[in-house]
Amino acid sequence: MLTPTKGIAPDRALLAVGAQIALQLDQPLTVSQAWERVRAWRKENGHPAPISFGWFVLALDTLFALERVQLRDDLLTLTRPDRVDRRKDAAPPRR
Repeated sequence: MLTPTKGIAPDRALLAVGAQIALQLDQPLTVSQAWERVRAWRKENGHPAPISFGWFVLALDTLFALERVQLRDDLLTLTRPDRVDRRKDAAPPRR
């Protein structure tokens, strides 16, 4: 699912769809706006295989797990890798 397989075409792999989502996030967007932009982008760029909203959400979840997007005030934005604070969710050190 994350990468292409025998049953998942390269343009439908979650990482590929996640990259397509990231391309659309040149400005903060709502989830609905991002969904519409991804659908339009796929149509304009000759991706004939449609993706469902559920598949779009899985790709968005993948980006969130990779800390590449955040949802703040109902808007999706890309995160910069150099600005991610990985310590915020880490367990405190034990002594």
